[in-house]
Amino acid sequence: MSRNLERATLYRSVWASLAAGLIAACGGPETPEADPMAGMDHGEMDHSQHGAGAPSTREPVRLTEAQERALGVVFTTVERMALEKTIRTVGRIEAAESAEAMVTPKIGGFVEQLYVSTTGEAVREGEPLLTLYSPELVAAQEELLTARRLLTRVSPEADEAHASAVAMLEAARRRLDYWDITDEQIEGLLESGSVAKTLTLVSPVDGIVLEKGIVQGQQVRAGEVLYRIADLSSIWVQGDVFEQDLKFIETGTQAHIEVSAYPGEHLMGRVSFVYPTVDVDTRTNRVRVTLANPDLRLKPGMFVTVFFDTQIGSDVIAVPLNAVIVTGERNLVFVHDAEGTLTPREVVLGAQAGDYVEILGGLDAGEHIVASANFLVDAESRLGGGGGSMPGMQHGSVLEPDSDTTGGSGGHNHD
Repeated sequence: MSRNLERATLYRSVWASLAAGLIAACGGPETPEADPMAGMDHGEMDHSQHGAGAPSTREPVRLTEAQERALGVVFTTVERMALEKTIRTVGRIEAAESAEAMVTPKIGGFVEQLYVSTTGEAVREGEPLLTLYSPELVAAQEELLTARRLLTRVSPEADEAHASAVAMLEAARRRLDYWDITDEQIEGLLESGSVAKTLTLVSPVDGIVLEKGIVQGQQVRAGEVLYRIADLSSIWVQGDVFEQDLKFIETGTQAHIEVSAYPGEHLMGRVSFVYPTVDVDTRTNRVRVTLANPDLRLKPGMFVTVFFDTQIGSDVIAVPLNAVIVTGERNLVFVHDAEGTLTPREVVLGAQAGDYVEILGGLDAGEHIVASANFLVDAESRLGGGGGSMPGMQHGSVLEPDSDTTGGSGGHNHD
């Protein structure tokens, strides 16, 4: 019971001292009879003249074992370790741009017959998509047949005339070739001698029709997109990574992907591209992961969660995150030396990984630091720097319990 009383008294003293320090820092009410500078030494006057915005000075603190137990102080040893970081983000499945194809005619005309009439249909390379009636195509075919007839009537001995006929035939053939009329279609036209009324457009790739912009009978112009077809056997996952995590992501980094449509399943992919620009509004950088999709279960538009398991370092100095006091101006830890003194020391923080944080400077492996209750230790350190102190403690020495207190040899007052 006496130990509980001691602990309660100690905590009350800590918070009372903190409250007194805060009131003083905020410029509490002054009494007319007392000089506010009275009783201060030069160091305290200098501290008060810096104003409440000045950083609090921190002094070394020394605690007895009983005080450490009462405050709940726990120490840990600074170690070198392999530090890994999991970066989590959300992403969206998209069709791979490299596997997309647009079907566009190079001549204008009218859609006479649609063979693929709905979005979402699967098509094979070379499969007919539609037939297009084009007056320009009819005229070009007639020119080809006329050039061929002219060539047959010109004698090869007439060098100049024969050369002109050959040139006309080749020009008519190239014109059809530029309109994506295949060699087989041209040869069939020359063999039959009859003009084809329509042009058949075929799929350039295996894939799924993602967009269809025409209906039967519609007039189309040269260059108009009629179909967008994509091979979905390999898809992209696009995710955004915060710029402070970007240094851990590179091409080839492994990614774990979870799709809400298939709970419990974990898909594996690798980063195939890191985009070269950062979004100025969100401060994120886009990252692309390529995934195999042989059964077409992953569909463009699906949302996914992406996890990147990255290694900060295989042999870095790291401490528990709770051991670091972040003041806003600097980062501090309390180092425990062989004599039991707790000395505040500024450290440089690196990347955070779970409950640990990398230390880039200020600590060496093997040193002992405060791992818990460091805020109470910090409060005593700051109060000591300003002239106050926790009852039963002073800087650089340990105050033993008063010899004249009642309650036996333990020195505790049991009132």
